[in-house]
Amino acid sequence: MGLTSNKVLALAVLSGVLLFAGTVWLWPRLARRSWRAVIGRIGLLFATQLAVFAAVGLAANQSFGFYASWADLFGRETGQGVVVDHSAGGRGPLQVVGAGRVKKAGGRPEIGGQIQHVRIVGRTTHIATPAEVYLPPEYFQPRYRTRTFPAAVVLTGYPGTTEALVTKLRYPRTALDLAKEGRMQPMVLVMLRPTVAPPRDTECVDVPGGPQTESFFAKDLPEAVLAHYRVGRGPGSWGVVGNSTGGYCALKLALHHPRVYGAGVGLSAYYNAPSDPTTGDLFQGDEELRNRADLWWYVKHMPAPATSLLVTSSKSGETNYKDTLKFIERVREKKPTRISSIVLERGGHNFNTWRREIPAALQWLSGRLGGR
Repeated sequence: MGLTSNKVLALAVLSGVLLFAGTVWLWPRLARRSWRAVIGRIGLLFATQLAVFAAVGLAANQSFGFYASWADLFGRETGQGVVVDHSAGGRGPLQVVGAGRVKKAGGRPEIGGQIQHVRIVGRTTHIATPAEVYLPPEYFQPRYRTRTFPAAVVLTGYPGTTEALVTKLRYPRTALDLAKEGRMQPMVLVMLRPTVAPPRDTECVDVPGGPQTESFFAKDLPEAVLAHYRVGRGPGSWGVVGNSTGGYCALKLALHHPRVYGAGVGLSAYYNAPSDPTTGDLFQGDEELRNRADLWWYVKHMPAPATSLLVTSSKSGETNYKDTLKFIERVREKKPTRISSIVLERGGHNFNTWRREIPAALQWLSGRLGGR
């Protein structure tokens, strides 16, 4: 059973309840002062605390999508460093490995759309990563067979799970409902983690001598998707949205690569790459690379790109509130870059807050993209 399985969570909760009941029931027998009774009390208390801790931890992981598997949790993720031969006869950069329907939508793709499970390998960076691709119902309808659709890259936080973008943040379901209501145009969503070289948090940086993550998102990913799906190629055809680390990446990609991403949405984003044990040394002493990763520096010193940005925060509950207001003021002074915001009265750094912001964010993104 997987780390995110409901059966695992139910088993942990049941174990905690049974151990608690057993402790209450057996406590009178273990009240003696013999060494066996003392060991018994210690054992029961330890086992109960362990079960409760496991249940709380599993529930938190289910809610926030920190880790996707046991291997991911224990730092044993092995899905990196894969090189694929793209010469004649080699497999393409994007492979569909499965498909499913949007939850609570129609069974047929032309009614409820489809979520395709894919594996993408960067042609130039050789980064390999799984992803989920949401295709709207219109993609399968005969009257739209010659149409290209706008595309949005959707990123998790760190470490995050791609599954959470579908089941917890409900991007496909929200996009489907908004399009049916006429509040946004049909879009292709390419959903994945920014952690494309797990377990390292590369912060979407081209690490000297390491993973070329920014190049993967700026070049290899769009190239792979364009080769496989009917999506637009123009500068205004692609957007990018993410939460937390994914939000920082989204803003940076839109600023650094406006000819690829015409709009970027940072949900609870921060504005400079951190340096901690999960990132390691991202810049290897390269001051220019460090400056480029600092959005404060970039907005102040580099020519303003023709792109649109959307940032979100909450007056109470988010640590980025003051920084977000300052970032808005700094970007407003730079033309032709445009900036918008969503500011809630209250909301923490969590899925519940982002679910409240995603419908408006997708509508905003839809209004700035075209499928040319």
